[in-house]
Amino acid sequence: MNRVISTFILFLSFACAFANENLLVGGDVSVLQSYNDNNVNYYDQKGAKINDVLTYLRGSDVGWNALRVRLFVNPKQKDGDGNTDAQVCQDIEYVVKLCKRIKTAGYTLLLDIHYSDTWADPSNQWIPEGWAALSDAELETKVYNYTKEILQKLVDESATPDFIQVGNEISYGMLWSADMDKTSTVNRCYPDSPKANWDRFIRLLKKGSQACRETCPDAKIVLHTERSGEPAALSDIYGRLSSVDYDIIGLSYYPFWHNSLEVLSESLEKLAAEYPEKPVHIVETAYYYQYPKDIVYDFSSIWPYTPAGQSKYITDLATELKKHKNVEALYWWFPEENGNGPDSKVLTGWINRGLWDNSTHKSHPGLYQLKEFLNRGPSAAEETTDTKTKEESIYYDLLGRKLNKPEDGIIIEMNDGKAQKVRY
Repeated sequence: MNRVISTFILFLSFACAFANENLLVGGDVSVLQSYNDNNVNYYDQKGAKINDVLTYLRGSDVGWNALRVRLFVNPKQKDGDGNTDAQVCQDIEYVVKLCKRIKTAGYTLLLDIHYSDTWADPSNQWIPEGWAALSDAELETKVYNYTKEILQKLVDESATPDFIQVGNEISYGMLWSADMDKTSTVNRCYPDSPKANWDRFIRLLKKGSQACRETCPDAKIVLHTERSGEPAALSDIYGRLSSVDYDIIGLSYYPFWHNSLEVLSESLEKLAAEYPEKPVHIVETAYYYQYPKDIVYDFSSIWPYTPAGQSKYITDLATELKKHKNVEALYWWFPEENGNGPDSKVLTGWINRGLWDNSTHKSHPGLYQLKEFLNRGPSAAEETTDTKTKEESIYYDLLGRKLNKPEDGIIIEMNDGKAQKVRY
């Protein structure tokens, strides 16, 4: 009997692991290497020094299993407006160093390729300075060769990414012309842009995707947009990109820019209905714990701009995302923010959306809430009931053998690829 009970408990653990094996939670820690190189200290909530942030984030208290790192072509440490930005430092040498540490620590790695020398986002998708003179045909070749080159360097250093973003927040295209006064619409991909713009964009994406498949055949390809607050726009964009070879829909969701959780839910439901074969990863989210700025939607009555308010946002977000079985990953953007004031070698200004406090360098409670995303039980739609027919479920014994019908003994019932219940 003890052996049966032990087997039963082991089986339950396998069933739980199976149900959550594809779920990822973590953050974009692209500045962490710079903080470490500048000997910036991190502390937990009680003030105890954290000797290694990567080890700490992987531990049971935080429970992260995935990290994201961005890559610029030739970073100039300037933002899209030409201002000095110490966050723009991720060249390939920097990225290899950080990604090796991440893989050694046991994380799943998402590489975020900005095909730019600076921030690539909906308002800034500027072609790298060294690529500016290339024709469109030459640019396609450059994207292919560059992507293969940087991926091969990571492979050679045992830092192979598990997921690869071909572009960052590419809602309106990428690799725009070098018209830095931002008055031209050349190469931009708006809904009413010429078809030639979209055709060029798609060809570039296909070259990047091809390079990923050839160099990292086991990696999943992510197409990342940020129209999470506009369900119809998301549908339009991914419909136009349907000929591109990719695996994952990546989204940014910041409530102060992209509206409420209800709107996000509508977007996720629309994507699930129209692209059921494409899992969704929330590759960027964050919320202010103090001094908000540049906000469009003010949700401070729900989530105050305090550490507690930030933590509540995380809890509410995780609760919402767990309702959508197409969502398989959640990443916090810039959790490692740990500013040292205006003279810091790492930051030139505080953003105030990280999971450490810029003044005390202690962790916020929200750091420990993100892992709740992993605790996903069956949704209401997935729960088995007595009204389900036998044909809707598949049964296996403890040796993994498929059964034609339920039998006596300990068996597992599977439905829609997920473990539903154990029967005895």
